[in-house]
Amino acid sequence: MSAEQIVAIAQSWIGTPYRHQGATRGIGCDCIGLIRGIWRDLYGEEPEPVGPYAPDWAERGGEDRLLEAGIRLFGPALGLGQMQPSDLLLFRWRPDTMVKHAGIFVGPSHFIHAYEQMAVTRSVLVPSWRRKIAAVHRFPRARDS
Repeated sequence: MSAEQIVAIAQSWIGTPYRHQGATRGIGCDCIGLIRGIWRDLYGEEPEPVGPYAPDWAERGGEDRLLEAGIRLFGPALGLGQMQPSDLLLFRWRPDTMVKHAGIFVGPSHFIHAYEQMAVTRSVLVPSWRRKIAAVHRFPRARDS
C-alpha cells in the first residue's frame, strides 16, 4: 500500500453523491463513509462497526468521538508540518467544538472529502480550511495475516 494507491482510491470516490451515513462508492457517502470505504479498499474490512448517527452527532454527548477514533484506529496525530499526500485530515469548525469533518490530503494544496449537499469532491486547502485542521493521521501499514 503506497500513498499513491490511497490517493487513487480517494480519487475514485469523486462524484459519489452525499448521503448521510452512506459508505458506498458511486451510490452515496458522507465524510465518515468516504474514510470507511477507503479503509475497506485497503484492508478488506472495517476495523469496527459504525452504528447509526444523527447529523448533529458531534454536538451531542460532549465526547470528541471522531478525534478519539482517529487516534484509536490510525495512531497518534502528526504535526501539520508532517502532512503528506494520503493522510487523513480531521477538521473542527471552531476551536471550541468537536471534530466533525474528515478528508484525505492529496497534495500539494488539495484534499478530497464528502461535502454536504454536494458530492465527494476535490477542494483547495485554502487558509480557512487549514485553520480548521484538528488532526493529521497516516493510514496504518497493512497488517500481516
